[in-house]
Amino acid sequence: MMVVEKLDTLQSVELAEGVEIRLRMAGPMVRAGAFMLDLLIRILALFVIGLCLGWAGVALGGRVISGIGLLVWFLMDWFYPVIFEAGAWGATPGKRMMGLRVIQANGSPITFGQAMVRNFMRFIDAMPIFTYGFGVASCLSSKRFQRLGDLAAGTVVVYDRLQAMPVIASPPPMAAIPLPVGLSADETRALIMFRDRSGLWSEGRRVEIADQIVSLSGVAGTAGVNRLMAMAHWVQERRSDAPVAKVEKWKGVETK
Repeated sequence: MMVVEKLDTLQSVELAEGVEIRLRMAGPMVRAGAFMLDLLIRILALFVIGLCLGWAGVALGGRVISGIGLLVWFLMDWFYPVIFEAGAWGATPGKRMMGLRVIQANGSPITFGQAMVRNFMRFIDAMPIFTYGFGVASCLSSKRFQRLGDLAAGTVVVYDRLQAMPVIASPPPMAAIPLPVGLSADETRALIMFRDRSGLWSEGRRVEIADQIVSLSGVAGTAGVNRLMAMAHWVQERRSDAPVAKVEKWKGVETK
């Protein structure tokens, strides 16, 4: 059975307590923009510090100032992202401006050790010759856009502030169509979610998703969208007519 990858960057993560959360993964382009902003911030900070050290050089001497300057450059280059990402923000100023955040793969805040691993591995991600070829290749080959440093540290970069999605009118109500085959509980929920979320998508997006399960609808294109919507309507009608059963929930497990 062929496994179909998800069409968007919305990833589901199940926590130890059985709670499922959804995270919007950040791709390489927006992360590159955050990196350039952080680079600009560091250059400006080093420029200001350099001016201050230049004025202090008259009293301290050239060699002392050179040593302090090298130490400041080392700390800014290696520990600038570590300090910010391991802090309360979970992101560097550049990432904050781009609406990004670094977290663990399970959705928890990252630790200081993870921040060190993912950023100290940046030297390898930047290869060959600081082109970040390895890092980009790793991002594009991972469904969570994890570079080598993220894979080693078990971290991901996600959107911290999601933009509001425009609501587009969903297809009009139609007559219910029975399911041609039996579906599992997960497949039934996916069919109902397709109908419930269709108002957030354009017509082209609906067709793109519906064409992935043309084996159920039997037709492609807009006709396939309409058939799936009618099948979801039939499933929901059956659920509303069914007698209500007592359901006990414990840690995400349902028993009837």
